[in-house]
Order: sequence, then structure tokens, then C-alpha cells
Amino acid sequence: MNANEIYNQQYIPFIVRWGRRINWTAMALCFSPALVLAFVFDLVPPVSALATAFVAIASVVGVPWFVEPVSYFPIIGVAGTYMAFIAGNIGNLRIPCAMVAQKVAGVEPGTNEGSIIATLGIAVSIVVNTLILTAGVIAGAAVLQRLPQEVTAALQFLLPALFGAIFAQFAAQRLKLSPLVLIICIALVLLGKSGLMPRWFGSISTLLAVALSIGLAVVMYKKGVLK
Repeated sequence: MNANEIYNQQYIPFIVRWGRRINWTAMALCFSPALVLAFVFDLVPPVSALATAFVAIASVVGVPWFVEPVSYFPIIGVAGTYMAFIAGNIGNLRIPCAMVAQKVAGVEPGTNEGSIIATLGIAVSIVVNTLILTAGVIAGAAVLQRLPQEVTAALQFLLPALFGAIFAQFAAQRLKLSPLVLIICIALVLLGKSGLMPRWFGSISTLLAVALSIGLAVVMYKKGVLK
């Protein structure tokens, strides 16, 4: 049995079996406080309040419920998807860690090797993130309060700087494709801020950027521009 057969016939079924169980368990734990309040203490909000709350949340994050799994799956694979959607902080932590791990290991996203390396990167990020959060809860707030205002304001640029560095790493490997992808992303951002598009356009802009970039890469590959 070669490596691909082991991956498809043993590794993936094992991940799916346990991933489903763990995700369903995590979902039950997330809802357990509300269920205890409802069935033990008989504290149930009126249906109108629940509907209002659901509509308010869904109007903001409803589209990403469908967009994010599709957008992130090619990078992090099956196991990474199960882990990331339990741990959270997908776009600002798990995806960058997975992509950096793939870059360091020299593997391509979307491959079996890339999926395994992304899983390792996400796993390490979860462990380190938990340790840092623990330390942050204990001492972080006190430290942040003593930092100069200029420093705390600069911390808001950490995420854009991180994604910019990751883009630069991968752009160096695809010099013919990366400028066009950057133009697509900038155009989508400007279009979203122009006021011409509906409010939900911002939620699907990431999916559009991914789809257009993939489509562009396929066209350039077929025309012989990309190898």
C-alpha cells in the first residue's frame, strides 16, 4: 500500500470518524449552558427575542457560515477543517500558521502532503495559543494597560502585516500570477467600500477572491503562462 492509498483509505476515514464525533461533542458543550438554563432553571427567552437575536447574528456572519469552509478547505484539508472550526480564530491565526508550515516544509496547498503539514501547523498553533491565552489572562491585561497608546494603536496593524508577509512569501513563487491576484483583491475591497454593492458583498469577497484567483491561474496554466 503506497502513501496515497494510506492517506485516502486509512487516514481520511479515521479523521472523518473522530472529527465528526469531536465536533458534535463540542457543539453539545457549546449549547449545554443554554440547555441547563432552559430545562433545569426554566429560564427560556421568548421566541421573538430568540428570532431577533438570530437574525441580528445571521445578518453579520450568516454568509461566512458557508463561505469560510469552502474558502479555507483547499489550504487546511479535512483534519485542519475539523480542528480549526473547533478552535476558532481561523482567518487570523490557523490559516497563517498552516500556510507558513507548508512554506517551511516545501509542500503545496491542496496536496496530501500539504494537508498533513497544515494539520501539524494548526495543532501547534492551538497548543501555543492556549498557553499564550492562559498567560494573557493572568498578566496580559495588566501589561497592555501600561503600554504607551502609540504601541497599542500599532497592534491593530498586526493582522494586515501578517497577511501581507504571507502573500509576499507565496507571491515570490508565482511572480506572473501574484500581481494580478493582488489587483483582484484590491478591486474587490474598493468595490465593497464604494457603496454600490449590498451589505452582504463584504462577506463573500473572500470567496470571490479565491474563486477568481483560481480561475485566473487555470486560464494562465492552460495558455502556458504558468507551469
